[in-house]
Amino acid sequence: MTAGGNKNALNREIGADGKRDWSFGLFDCFSTCGLCCWAVWCPCVVYSKNKQRLQNLQTQGAPLSTGGETYNADCCIYGCLASAGYGWVLQIGTRADTRNRYNIRGDGVGDCLTAWCCHSCSLTQERREIELEEKSFY
Repeated sequence: MTAGGNKNALNREIGADGKRDWSFGLFDCFSTCGLCCWAVWCPCVVYSKNKQRLQNLQTQGAPLSTGGETYNADCCIYGCLASAGYGWVLQIGTRADTRNRYNIRGDGVGDCLTAWCCHSCSLTQERREIELEEKSFY
């Protein structure tokens, strides 16, 4: 099931290729200080919640009522990889899934570089995109 809410809540211009830009820029992460802090100091939590919320929108077509578990297997796996400096690797797939759901321009190389160079901003940008769709239900 891929139904859901408004996947372009801010009405970003859609190009001839059917794609659009992100609703918020990568460095707009600083405008949501609380989320940005979580993404910097506990990226495993933000990653796992993003993944859960996106999966629920994709499979159930509705927001996850609980907002996602704080600590689960995805969080633990991310935490273990992050302790070795590789947490960003998991973000590549979730970023691609987010881009595909919302028809956002980009490719795997861009996802990889963004997750590697700016993992906290990337997590925040993805969360904000997911939240826009969730808010369109209410």
